Amino acid sequence: MRSRFRVGFMAILLGMSVVAFARTTAISYHGGPIMLNTPNLYYIWYGNWSNNTAPTILVDFALNLGGSPYYKINSTYYNSAGTHATGNIGYAGETTDNYSHGTSLSDSAVQAIVSAAITSGRLPKDSNGIYMVLTSADVNETSGFCTQYCGWHTYATISGTNIKYAFVGNPDRCPSACEAQTTSPNGNAGADGMASIIAHESEEAVSDPNLNAWYDRTGAENADKCAWTFGTTYTTANGSKANMKLGTRDFLIQQNWENSGSGFCSLTLK
Repeated sequence: MRSRFRVGFMAILLGMSVVAFARTTAISYHGGPIMLNTPNLYYIWYGNWSNNTAPTILVDFALNLGGSPYYKINSTYYNSAGTHATGNIGYAGETTDNYSHGTSLSDSAVQAIVSAAITSGRLPKDSNGIYMVLTSADVNETSGFCTQYCGWHTYATISGTNIKYAFVGNPDRCPSACEAQTTSPNGNAGADGMASIIAHESEEAVSDPNLNAWYDRTGAENADKCAWTFGTTYTTANGSKANMKLGTRDFLIQQNWENSGSGFCSLTLK
C-alpha cells in the first residue's frame, strides 16, 4: 500500500482542487505511530541531473524546511501516548543513482533503489529517516506517474528496519498535471514543483509513516486534504507566484492540514 499525491492539472491556474471533497472531513487518529524528534530527509537523485539547478534548489529547500512556521503545522499530530511531532525535519544527505533500473520504474524498482542506497552504505540505515527517490524528467513510474499521481510515500522492511521512503517524479515530464505554474520562483518549474511534492510526502510520512495513523474517512492524509491549494500568494520578480520564503528563496508550496478543532488548510501554524 502507498499514499499518493494525485495529479492536479494546473490547479493553481484554474483555481481548482482535485481533493476539495476531502477538506470537508475532519482527520482522525487510527492508533499507529508517527515520526518523532527530528526526522532525517535523504535524497536519492535518480537519472540525469547534469546542467540542472534542481539539486541546489531542493537542497536549499530541505535545509530551510524544518522548524519553519509552515512545517510546524505537523506538530498538531500526536501518537497514542499523546506525544506530538516536533514540526522539525533535517536534511541528512544525498546520493546518486545512474539509471540502475532504466527509465521505466515500477513500484518495486523504487523500493529496490532505496534498498541499494542503504545496503551499499551510500546512505545510512535510519528508522527515523525519509528517503526520497527524485527522478529526472526522462524517467517514468509505470503505476501512474503523471496520470494518477505526482508522488507517493510508503514504507518497507529493509535490512530488518522499518524504512520510510517516497517517489517524487519530475513535473517537467507532465507540466499540465504536476506543475502548479510553468514560470516558477527559482527559474526551474520542475524543481519548484518537486519542492511542493517533497513537502506533501514528507508531511504525510511524519504523520502517517506506516499508513495506520492519521487520515480521514475517505483515506486522505493531512497533505492530501490540502493538495493543490496554496492560500495567499504574492508575485515574485519574474512574475511567478509564491506563498513563502524559506532561506533566501521563494517557493509556491501547497498548504497542510492543521489538526486543530475541526481542522483547516494553512500555510503557518495558527
